[in-house]
Amino acid sequence: MAKEQATSITHIEDDRFKVTEWRFAAGAETGWHVHGHDYVIVPLTDGTLGLDVPDGAPFTAALTQGVPYSRREGVHHNVTNAGTQPLAFLEIETVADAVTHRRRDTLVRFMAAWNARDVDALMACMAADCVFHASAGPEAEGRRFIGRDAVRASYSAMFDSFPQAAWTADSHTVAGDTGLSEWRFVGTDKSGKTVDVQGCDIFRFDVDLIALKDSYRKNRS
Repeated sequence: MAKEQATSITHIEDDRFKVTEWRFAAGAETGWHVHGHDYVIVPLTDGTLGLDVPDGAPFTAALTQGVPYSRREGVHHNVTNAGTQPLAFLEIETVADAVTHRRRDTLVRFMAAWNARDVDALMACMAADCVFHASAGPEAEGRRFIGRDAVRASYSAMFDSFPQAAWTADSHTVAGDTGLSEWRFVGTDKSGKTVDVQGCDIFRFDVDLIALKDSYRKNRS
């Protein structure tokens, strides 16, 4: 026999948070679901949750009114009221983390495209109205390449200048509309000279794509 379904009311849903109030009669369940965001549970009552998970035996967890706990995205379970009295809690999801993850994925793909020497893949990571500020040039921002055609040509020129090149030791961080990639560049130019420097790119995003790539690197002396 199918169990009674828990009921939910969404109190807040914007670009940062989703707050849902869940209420369970005795024995009611949510049904199987996967959490797409990090979340916090704030119990509104005492109670006992029954938790079914895909790769393990069911178990229970005690809720204490007003005592919160947090979980990471990706949790997969079915939640049941395993007690004899109704229970309720608030589920607070950090919706903005999904944007952060997508933007970080863009930076990971972007770095992979550099190492694959794939200009098409690089441009697939760039926004329609993109800009590249090189690490050197006549202006305070370095040499500026504005628009997709100019940015694409500058990326192609980099591969022409360095027949052998690798970006290693990379790490990527995103906060809001800003991204940061750190890397170590090791390359050999057409004359046979080897360049080995550390550097970073600061990015600005247009939705999930790169609107601005602003490059900085160490200069050996």
